[in-house]
Amino acid sequence: MQARTFLHVDMDAFFAAVEQRDRPELRGQPVIVGAQPNQRGVVAAASYEARAYGVHSAMPSGEAGKLCPHGIFVPVNGKRYREVSQQVFSIFDRFTPFVEGLSIDEAFLDVTGSRKLFGDGPSMAQTLKTTIRGETGLTASVGVAPNKFLAKLASDMDKPDGLTVVPTSREEIVAFLAPLPVGRIWGIGKVTQERLAKAGIRFVRDLQVTSEQALSTTLGKHSARHLMRLAMGHDERDIELDHEEKSMSREHTFSRDCTSLEKIEEVLDNLVEDVGGRLRKAGKFAGVAHLKLRWKGFQTITRQRPFEHPCCDDFTLRQIARAMLDAEKVTKPVRLIGFGVSRFSSRSQQQLSLFDSAGPSSLRKEQLSRTVDAIRREYGKGSIGRGSSQHPRDDID
Repeated sequence: MQARTFLHVDMDAFFAAVEQRDRPELRGQPVIVGAQPNQRGVVAAASYEARAYGVHSAMPSGEAGKLCPHGIFVPVNGKRYREVSQQVFSIFDRFTPFVEGLSIDEAFLDVTGSRKLFGDGPSMAQTLKTTIRGETGLTASVGVAPNKFLAKLASDMDKPDGLTVVPTSREEIVAFLAPLPVGRIWGIGKVTQERLAKAGIRFVRDLQVTSEQALSTTLGKHSARHLMRLAMGHDERDIELDHEEKSMSREHTFSRDCTSLEKIEEVLDNLVEDVGGRLRKAGKFAGVAHLKLRWKGFQTITRQRPFEHPCCDDFTLRQIARAMLDAEKVTKPVRLIGFGVSRFSSRSQQQLSLFDSAGPSSLRKEQLSRTVDAIRREYGKGSIGRGSSQHPRDDID
């Protein structure tokens, strides 16, 4: 049976590259997308010129400013990046219908069935790269391999504007992986890497000759088996066409550490409304609520609490969010607060629970929340204010 062909396409420094393309004066400059260095916030992306100074995504902007004092900080332009992303993904669709988007700037493509039309994997990858550059002015790095794990690993090996091809025979794949540090295996983080190093495992070749039983004593049976398979280049996963969102959340970082409980509650209510609106727009109902708090010294706590019944209305979401906040007895400055929901159910599942046990009042709360959504879409977000955080009256018609 002929090997399958997967591509992993990763746009190079995507946000920063879009800024440099749209603003010629930024080309060749150390561009840092994110908050200004004198503000709270993090780096969303950095051009390769800025990366040369040690700047990377998720780094606090203040630290980035110290590492690269002549860096050019520009704000995130999410709308523009989404527009360009849609253009890139439309190019993917010309090569294959089997596209799995991992984020706004990277995707897996199963091009096994497209080889008669576009040639073998490396030829297709080069044509794809040329098309992206020609139509968007941006570069992409592509990995070509017989499975998803190897394709993703390969796309990161020759950035920017790289094209790395993984061999297809079992022996060649094992040899290709052997000299790589274990940290290059997808899913091995810093903590796991340190635990493996203590066991004398620093390179993939060390994993390849380790017994599963010995590795289990370090990582546990399930993780050991998974890593052993990856170390030998095994990955049977298919493209996921229905990449469904598993959670929804929003966070807010205060410009100054906040000591006002009233202000913290106000921000939390705004986060709840945003998450609730997204839930209703997606036609989902949440089963679990999540609260995140980060204190002045970066200590972070997360709490979760299940809803009595799956819901999507702002009243129930706000009530449980406030209850979780109250339970923490906030007595020290808050740097960040976040709210999220998970464990989604569908509308059909929720309709059964509404009339079985949740009662008609739950439906009225949802209808009222949807009415507010409609008013805000028509007249703007500030057109209608927030009332009590308590439940609406049960006698609403």
